[in-house]
Amino acid sequence: MNQTPRTVRIALDAMGGDFAPANEVTGAVECLRQCGGRFHVVLVGDEPRIAAELAKHDTAGLPLSVVHAPAVIDMHDSPVVAIKTKPDSSMVKGMTMHKQGEVDAFVSAGNTGAVTAASTLILGRIPGVSRPTVAAIFPSESGPVLIVDAGAVSDCRPQFLYEFGVMGSIYSRSMLKKSTPRVGLLNIGEEDSKGNELAKESYKYIAERKGTLNFVGNIEGRDILKGKVDVVVCDGFVGNILLKFAESIPGYLKHQFRKFADRGLLNKLMIGALRGSLREIFRDMDYTEFGGVPLLGVNGVTIIGHGSSPPKAVKNMLFRAEETVQFRVNEHIRESLQGQR
Repeated sequence: MNQTPRTVRIALDAMGGDFAPANEVTGAVECLRQCGGRFHVVLVGDEPRIAAELAKHDTAGLPLSVVHAPAVIDMHDSPVVAIKTKPDSSMVKGMTMHKQGEVDAFVSAGNTGAVTAASTLILGRIPGVSRPTVAAIFPSESGPVLIVDAGAVSDCRPQFLYEFGVMGSIYSRSMLKKSTPRVGLLNIGEEDSKGNELAKESYKYIAERKGTLNFVGNIEGRDILKGKVDVVVCDGFVGNILLKFAESIPGYLKHQFRKFADRGLLNKLMIGALRGSLREIFRDMDYTEFGGVPLLGVNGVTIIGHGSSPPKAVKNMLFRAEETVQFRVNEHIRESLQGQR
């Protein structure tokens, strides 16, 4: 698929995240230094605080601007209520800019529920999409695997899961370069009779529409890291638990490695030999390498980051937003789902 070179404008929620606006500003500056002028970043948030952070960096010649938004939607706010009562928040203002065509994408490490709600309410859903889905990327023995849904929709219907599979397949083809993505339904067994009622009904619903997906049937949790499929479909309740568990694995492995080293079970030669390999393994499982996850199914490009995102993650969130715009993921989702409801 060919990209269309263009200057992409990305709104960054400078007040989203646990360490905002410091990490957001630093990440944006690092990204702009590396992107070769391909896009412009709009920092949306409390202008005085953003200016104080920008003063710590050399920003001469960097394509960035600031839009003042004094209010902040924090992790304790009710998403829908906050969107309605805080129109001057960085999240609502940035999303509104996207809706009005002033920017091509919106990026935030703020309240995930609020980002999802704001995207759905302000940008609207793509025709044919019942519920937007958060897509997370996992490593596997055969390359990256997409998990849909990773936290947007806890209570699902078979139709939702089918649509997640369609959107995940499109993203996998466009962004992960999988020509014919294999789609699997996460379950407690491979047989179509296994699982709860949602799992059994969803299997039947998706299998009946197999012509639109490369559906390979049920898969189990152990199949994900093996790379048995390219797209794993599940409800957001299960997907988010899976995502949070996966994020804890690198920290646990590092802890065990240090423990063995402290006990003298690894000598210096072994540590030196292992360090490079472990670094590669940890990189594959490090969420900061991907930066953030896309919210698929809305009329726009939204990238959602971890609340504790460091500058590296913010930088990569911006790169993910640019790629999603350039590969026209939303257009392909709209074309694929048109007339299938």
